[in-house]
Amino acid sequence: MITATKTLYLYVETPLHAGVGSGLSSIDLPIQRERTTQYPMIQGSGIKGKLRSVAEDMVERNIGTLTDEKVIIMFGPKTTGADHAGALIAGDARILLFSVRSLSGVFAYTTSYDVLGRFKRDRERSDEALPWQIPTPINTDPSKPPVALVTSTSQVSASGSVVLEEFSFQAQPSTAADTIADWIANHAIPRTHDYWREKLRRSLIILPDNDFCDFVLYATEIITRVRIDRATKTVAGGALWTEEHLPTDTLLYVPMYATDSRKARNKEKGEKAIPAAEILQDAMSLENNQGGYIQLGGDETVGRGLVRLHWEGE
Repeated sequence: MITATKTLYLYVETPLHAGVGSGLSSIDLPIQRERTTQYPMIQGSGIKGKLRSVAEDMVERNIGTLTDEKVIIMFGPKTTGADHAGALIAGDARILLFSVRSLSGVFAYTTSYDVLGRFKRDRERSDEALPWQIPTPINTDPSKPPVALVTSTSQVSASGSVVLEEFSFQAQPSTAADTIADWIANHAIPRTHDYWREKLRRSLIILPDNDFCDFVLYATEIITRVRIDRATKTVAGGALWTEEHLPTDTLLYVPMYATDSRKARNKEKGEKAIPAAEILQDAMSLENNQGGYIQLGGDETVGRGLVRLHWEGE
């Protein structure tokens, strides 16, 4: 039974390609998306596999207090899961903030009522209630630009408007946006990222759901790559393809859970299960590896997928 939970945040610092193989659209290699909403995501199996790789690397390099036995307890046996399951449970990485090019302020951190509602539900499933409420969506005249909520110190709005990519919105300052931006800056972004925490307070935009969905569908980063023939120094036959990436400065969150250790114990010797809270604490120590950075997705050798880990409360 799940008895401990924590939220892990992933701040994308270089374009991230968590792919699904080949696609049928104009993009050869698209990213993972939810079936119903088409929001970008990273499957929990990929998150857990990467965390296990980091844990094993820390054990090998003698970083922290992790041991081979603790890794097996957290993630399960290496070869077969027939003996017992791992005690650490990783949910899917879901979108919280999506960076979009802005006419003012370079770029904006965008979110939506639906995304905030899902985050609030996930966050409050086992933890204490959040100190903010989701603002009520604003309906506008269809002949006018839709309303986007901005913070009172917004640097992405000018003359009462926000322009994202080629789309214009009415900018409405909101105390709810102030509260949400401040909470996310304090809880989801590492303290080492002071500049970005302050930028979030000045650049958060809460968009209507449909508009946000359009941006996460059509404002991702599309990169065209080629394969060069070493002998002729020209493009190898037919070797031209496109890849989709989550843009830099996107923020994802991962619900993390733990049960008491499931590894078989010798009760006659008085061996007790390791409590779930201790297992989560061991998982949180993974942030100590490589300065809190991990690499997710493909294209590791060209610098893609560098992500900053941050556990809420740390």
